[in-house]
Amino acid sequence: MPDPVTAALVIIGNEILSGRTRDAKLTYIALRLIEIGIRLAEVRVVGDYEDQIVSAVNACRKAHNYVFTTGGIGPTHDDITAHAIAKAFDVPVARNPQALARLARQYDPRDLNEARLSMADMPEGAVLIDNPVSVAPGFQIGNVFVLAGVPAIMQAMFDGIKGRLKGGAPVLSRTIACYLPEGTIAEDLSALQERFAAVEIGSYPFFRLGRFGTSLVLRSEDAALMARAADELRSLLTKLGAEPIEAG
Repeated sequence: MPDPVTAALVIIGNEILSGRTRDAKLTYIALRLIEIGIRLAEVRVVGDYEDQIVSAVNACRKAHNYVFTTGGIGPTHDDITAHAIAKAFDVPVARNPQALARLARQYDPRDLNEARLSMADMPEGAVLIDNPVSVAPGFQIGNVFVLAGVPAIMQAMFDGIKGRLKGGAPVLSRTIACYLPEGTIAEDLSALQERFAAVEIGSYPFFRLGRFGTSLVLRSEDAALMARAADELRSLLTKLGAEPIEAG
């Protein structure tokens, strides 16, 4: 099997770390990436500090095929993502003429102050990412895609760049649940994972209707191999006295 195509997400913002804002972007990006055969392999949350952003982006862009950042590209003093990304790539920041033209079309000249103009500042050589919601664009440099922090805008930006992404084989998923606690199935499950190393098997406990249970999620790019692993999983659950519950 070829190496999987992987991505990292760097979520930027003090408001996320403080708990004042609940992040709604991770799930959306993870699901959309899976659809095109890209695995979200790493997520980092950093504050509005240049050194943290530079460190996270540089580490992630070396380790993964793609990096997505969200947040910090607005008009206020704490929106420092563009400058941090430029520093990570060791390039100067410049006022992008295409971004500037879009802002000029969006705002009355009397309202196009320096704060709004700063949203056209980005690393030299960056390629714009369209923003069909509020016009101010994101940008791509190398394998790093810089998106807005507002969920609706981020989603629209991401949908616009999917064509730039090259994924691998789609990752298939199947869930089988049972009313057994994890401790009861752990030993047999470990042996099953060893036999099917190319199938990722995750174990997630739950408590429903006054009973403990476990959801077992199988993921693989190989449908036939995953089907065989699922058959063995059903057999071992039955052997342990549980009824396998197909959940997708």
